[in-house]
Amino acid sequence: MSLQFLEQRLSVPARQLGEPGPQGEQLDALLNAALRVPDHGRLMPWRLRLIRGDARREFGERLAQIHARQDPGVPEKALLKDRERYLSAPLIVVVIAHVLDGHKVPRQEQILSAGCVAYNLLLGAQALGFGAQWLTGWAAYDSAVATLLGLQAGEQVVGFVHVGTPIEPAVEHPRATLADVVAEWQA
Repeated sequence: MSLQFLEQRLSVPARQLGEPGPQGEQLDALLNAALRVPDHGRLMPWRLRLIRGDARREFGERLAQIHARQDPGVPEKALLKDRERYLSAPLIVVVIAHVLDGHKVPRQEQILSAGCVAYNLLLGAQALGFGAQWLTGWAAYDSAVATLLGLQAGEQVVGFVHVGTPIEPAVEHPRATLADVVAEWQA
């Protein structure tokens, strides 16, 4: 048994992703694999929205409009970033937590299950030879963006997972050591 695949997992910055992205059966396989997550109570507390093709440009334009409306003094540079943020990767998967408040399964477990979907998208993309990055940013937490995405009551964006072909190698960043993060619990 080898953990080499997990030890080599890297996020590829969205701006370093280009065509092609997963399509057809390959996309279906990626999405199906992403849904194989811990799901206490079999609630399926997640939804996915795909942003591809020309919809990426339109989504970025709408984000810039929302941002400008909410902050009339926002610098043009920030609005340009909003407009261009979704243009590099050919596929953006919006992972949405669909939380059932008041359910015996705690809210946090439902959100974590949706987070696992986002992580499985990263792993699945890499397994298929693509690169991916999980991003949030202001848009993930904004109610006007939630409306734009068609989110319902009890739903929230967990992240935007950008998927495509790396156009340059990803850079390995320093990782925590076990000594930094692991301790024995003592009674």
